[in-house]
Order: sequence, then C-alpha cells, then structure tokens
Amino acid sequence: MGVISELGVLLRLRDFRKLFAVRLVSQAGDGMFQVGLASLLFFSPESQGTAASIAAAFAVMLAPFTIVGPFAGVFLDRWSRRQVLVWGNAVRVVLTAATAVLMLTSGVTPWIYVLALATLSVNRFLLAGLSAGLPRVVDGPLLLTANSLTPSLGAAAAFVGGGIGFLLSLLFEPGRVKDSVALMCAALVFGAASALALRMSRGLLGPDEPAEAAITTEIAKVARGLADGARYLAARRTPGQALMVMATHRFLYGVTFIASILISRNLLSDPGNANAGLATFATVVGLTGVGGALAVVLTPTLSRYTGPHLWIALMLGLASASQLLLVTTPSRTVVYAGALLLGLAAQATKIAVDTIVQRDTADAFRGRAFAFYDVLYNAAFVGAAALAAFTLPDTGYSRPVFVVLALAYAAAAVVFGRFGARRPAEPDGAAHLPRAAVGE
Repeated sequence: MGVISELGVLLRLRDFRKLFAVRLVSQAGDGMFQVGLASLLFFSPESQGTAASIAAAFAVMLAPFTIVGPFAGVFLDRWSRRQVLVWGNAVRVVLTAATAVLMLTSGVTPWIYVLALATLSVNRFLLAGLSAGLPRVVDGPLLLTANSLTPSLGAAAAFVGGGIGFLLSLLFEPGRVKDSVALMCAALVFGAASALALRMSRGLLGPDEPAEAAITTEIAKVARGLADGARYLAARRTPGQALMVMATHRFLYGVTFIASILISRNLLSDPGNANAGLATFATVVGLTGVGGALAVVLTPTLSRYTGPHLWIALMLGLASASQLLLVTTPSRTVVYAGALLLGLAAQATKIAVDTIVQRDTADAFRGRAFAFYDVLYNAAFVGAAALAAFTLPDTGYSRPVFVVLALAYAAAAVVFGRFGARRPAEPDGAAHLPRAAVGE
C-alpha cells in the first residue's frame, strides 16, 4: 500500500483526523514562530549580529529540546492530554503576542529571550503530547504507519508555516513592524490549534489512570532512566559508539550552521538589509534540506553494500570535504555547495546511527536509549553554540576554524572506521538494570 493510500485509510478515522488537524495547525504556527524569532534575533537591524549574540540566541532556541523533552512524560501521564493541547496552545498565544508587542514597543531586550524560551518549552511539551495521544486514536498495524507519517507531515506543515511567515514579512520594510508580523500570525495560528483541540472529548487522549506518585519521585525516575540508558549503550558498544559519533557530528555541524547564519547576514548580504540576509540563509537551509532528501534516497540503497558502519565513516569523510570546500573562498556558490554536501552527510549519518541503535539495543532499554540519544543530540548543538561564540568572527568566515572542523571530521571518520566495534557486546549485569524506562 502506498503512502497516499495509507494516509487515506488513517483519515477515515474520525478521532485521528481531529488530532492530526491539531498537529498540522500547531506545527504550522511553530514554523511561523521560528521564522519570526530567527528574523528578530538573527537578521533584525536591532539585533547585534555578532557571533556571541547569535550563538546565545541559538542556545536559547535549543535548550528546551535538551532540558524539557525527557521530563515531559511525567506531566503527560498526570494531566488530560487533550487539555494540554488546548491550554498549551492558548498559553503560546499569550506568550507569542507578548513577544510581538514587546518587540514593537521596546525592541530586542532580555525579556524577548525569556519569552522565547518559555514559548519553545511549551512547544516541546505539546509535541510530546501529540505523540502520546496518537495510540488512543489509532491502533493495530495502522499505528506504525501513523507514527511514520504524522511527524513527517507535521514537519512539512512547519516548513509551510515558516514559508508563509517569511513571505508575509517581505511585505514590510525592515524594522520592528516587520519583525513582529510572523510572531502575530503565529499567535493567531496557535489560537486556531487550541480551538481545534476542543473538538475532541476531554478524556479521548487519556490518561485513563493518571499517575499518582509524587512528581519529584517521577522526575528522579526519569533521571535514573537516562543514566541507565547511557550505561547500557556504553556497555553494548556498537550503539554507544554510534551515538558518540553522532554527537561529534552534531557538535561540528552546529559550528558550521551558526557560521552560515553569520555569513548569510554579514558577509554575503548587506548587514543592514534584513530581507536579503534572511533570503540568503533560507537558501542555505533549503539546500541543506535537499542534501538531507538525497540522503533519504541514497542511504537505504548504498548502505546495504557498505553496511551502516562503513557508511557512517564515508559520510564523515564527505562532511570533512564540505569543510575543506569552505576553506577555499567564502563565495555564494561555495557556501551553497558546502551546505548541500553537509546536509547529505549529516542526514545520512543520522539514518545509519538510528539503524545501529535500533538494531543493537534490547527492547527493554530502547526507550531509555532514545531518550538519552535525544538529550545528547541537542546538547551537542548547544555546546557548538558556545564554541562558535568564542571562535568565529562576526562575519562567520574563518579559514582556521573550517580547517579544524575538516580535520576533526576526518579524524572521526578514521577512528570510527578503523577502531569502531562491528558487533555488539553483551553488557555484564544488563538483565539486572532497572526496567523503568524513559519514553516507554
């Protein structure tokens, strides 16, 4: 059955349609908010546009995914998930509107960062709620299809929402009004998502029996689960080593990503022309996405001949080549080509790492393993922001930095390709580790 046919079957389920509508509208608003925030913090004439300020803003945008994500389930097992979707989106209306009003009246202030952090934290909580509620509206074999399709289509909705926000902002001259347009549109869309959630009955998404243990006990259990997952992955060797490679890749990639923001804003465009800088960076992100799409096509075909282990080493080599390309000259063509190659390498590596982690992790530990994976994946990007703040010039272009990144990628390729474990080990005492899982 094709993807379109499977989606058609799912859409015949009334309750799924209601939850799916909330996801699409909510994530479209996410896209608008993120574009508005990026325009405000990265490309606005009022933003400083320095490496330190952009790295700090980026860390704020990613912190919720590192800190909030693993602990969202503690509350989603206590509160009505339908009410979480209703009130969570309503709270985002208030926070986003307040951000827009503050921008109009006061410009970029520390309170902008506080409101942005709060809004993104609620967003991470809502995404977890949407996933937790899915098994209540879809069951049987269709659940696997729903888990595959809905996050991808939600990401597509975020992309469309971001595009709409970007196009609307082009109607205004650079300034405070322009920077607030996408945010106000996002607030309206969040309100629509909240209203759509009201179409579901209060108990539809569960939980049927809310957790009664003390919240502090549950949070401690989550923390222990993350530690258990980390110990298991390290003892199992292959998934632990694959995750370390992914974290290294993500860390190096994050430095390049922040450099691309600065290059787009301060080098390839007039720093005073916010629209030009944002358009250049949108092209960089788009080509990175094209590279990721190529990875989705090429990895299943080619990695069956190399195996995921060698494929990861080859992709790390390709990432190294993308950085060496940037060493040559900071021309628009070179930056775009580097983005395409790095997007291919990054997504292809992630697909292979996901395969190794899924294949070599026992089911009893898989939830904890992927929760730890999520934390490590995002924490590496936050670390990259800190490094970028101290190593990159305000133009974003530094030959020494790109040389170091290329050498680091090459070293990771050699070490993993030469010394990485090919077969998983059986952890001593694995059967006795606690089974209380994060995300299971």
